Parts: sequence; structure tokens; C-alpha cells
Amino acid sequence: MGIDATAVAWYAVICGVLSALAPSFGGRLVRVMIGAVVGIVAATVLPVIRGMAGL
Repeated sequence: MGIDATAVAWYAVICGVLSALAPSFGGRLVRVMIGAVVGIVAATVLPVIRGMAGL
């Protein structure tokens, strides 16, 4: 079983953007909740993007 480079790159971009913006989001609970929502959205959107790219 190999490493899926598309998933690694996708989550690296999502986490990078989130970490760049996180200090401006307020308290810890708010950042955790936003991180959870972003993770759910990213996991939902990735298969769609992969399908459109033919991967």
C-alpha cells in the first residue's frame, strides 16, 4: 500500500491555511470547532476534486 500524494498535499494546504488564520479566530474552543468543520469539508470535497481530475 502506497502513500496517496494527492491526499497528503490536499490536507497540507488545508492545514497550512487554517494555521495561518487560526490566531485571529478567538478562543481555543472556537479554533477546534472551526478546525473540525474544515476537516469535514476537506474530506468531503477531496473525492470530488479527485474525480474531476480523473485520479
